[in-house]
Amino acid sequence: MKIQIINGPNLNLLGKRETSIYGSQSFDEYFITLQKRFPSFELAYYQSNVEGEIVNKLHEVGFSFDGIIINAGAYTHTSIAIHDAIGGIKTPTVEVHISNVYAREEYRHKSLITSKCIGMMTGFGLESYALALEYFKQKTAL
Repeated sequence: MKIQIINGPNLNLLGKRETSIYGSQSFDEYFITLQKRFPSFELAYYQSNVEGEIVNKLHEVGFSFDGIIINAGAYTHTSIAIHDAIGGIKTPTVEVHISNVYAREEYRHKSLITSKCIGMMTGFGLESYALALEYFKQKTAL
């Protein structure tokens, strides 16, 4: 099973940025952990701070991968383009957030992409990604 993980703006700073919210581990380090925990998956990772590049990546993998896990970062709350890109592809997409967005600022409570995703994991730290992978694992076991 081929799964693409897409991270949006500022997530390249994980491990350095607001560690009280996002933790002290970089995503590159965590990605190695995910690969070890899910050896039967072919995992790919992409990060961009640029909205259009995220849209392009969704278009690129949205018809050939088995699943997408997206943490659109701040674009979650602002990007109709990412919403439309997820809606225009065939690959099932799970939205993830490291922090519990509903326990944070009011503007983070509204996601523009949720309606195009099959589900959302939020507030479990980096483990939110593993929970999304567990969903895909269970789906293939059915």
